[in-house]
Amino acid sequence: MADSEDHIALAAEYALGTLDAEEREQVETMMAMDKEFTALVQAWEFRLGPLNQMVGLVEPRPIVWENIRSAIGQSSAPQAPLALPPEAPSPPSPPVEPVVVGEAPVQQAPVVVDDDRRVVELASRLRRWRGAASAVSAIAAALLVVLGLQVYRPDSLPDAIRPKPRTQIVEVKTPPVLPSGQYVAVLQQDGNAPAFILTVDAATKNFTVRRVGATPEPGKSFELWLISDKLPQPRSLGVIGAGDFTERPVLSSYDAGTINDATYAVTVEQAGGSPTGMPTSAPIFSGKLIESVPPSAPAPNR
Repeated sequence: MADSEDHIALAAEYALGTLDAEEREQVETMMAMDKEFTALVQAWEFRLGPLNQMVGLVEPRPIVWENIRSAIGQSSAPQAPLALPPEAPSPPSPPVEPVVVGEAPVQQAPVVVDDDRRVVELASRLRRWRGAASAVSAIAAALLVVLGLQVYRPDSLPDAIRPKPRTQIVEVKTPPVLPSGQYVAVLQQDGNAPAFILTVDAATKNFTVRRVGATPEPGKSFELWLISDKLPQPRSLGVIGAGDFTERPVLSSYDAGTINDATYAVTVEQAGGSPTGMPTSAPIFSGKLIESVPPSAPAPNR
């Protein structure tokens, strides 16, 4: 609160002594309630204190004090009535030496008047500062409003200050569309009857495993692996479920070349799959993908 322009000017005028009684009472109330405002007033008193030192002391001449004493004695001494003949003219009054009581103030007057003029000028300057600060604040607020309108509602501004629209070309790269063909792999052991049939959709890279003739051992699980020369080690594609069909989307992280050229193998692991992320036994069923459904060709233009 003490940092506002009005409070700064009010504290300065209080230090100068240019406020009326009501305003001074208001400032003293504010000082009693706000320590920061009290410190602001004290700072202005410290700054304006040298004005008192500009008024020098003037020692009156000895004749001034003698005239003051003479004037005091004449006003306090009793005056006896004079008995004069009726026809005799009244004697002239004795000349009274003029009292030069105002001599010292006359010598001090230029300094006091000059000090008052400085105080009045400073108070007027403070009022101008307050008005200028208010004007600057109003201009700043208007600029903020204009800037806000330029950002959020440019259409409401006049044409002269309305921002010109900027055209920006953004290049959006779309991933290539994969063919919608399907691939299939028969997973079997040494040419025996197929144990699983693996089907991969080329567009979505989702695969489906169909159980054909494999029966898991009690407490064991079948786990599917992807083996490729492009990979440093086999990658698990998950445990094959106990149902007839198991669907997985995990091939989406591999490129089409790796998917098509890989060997798919099935190992027997403990229930829930390999605990190490690597096969713990040799593959018992394996196979490679072949294209079973070609991608659909676009319809010819007629």
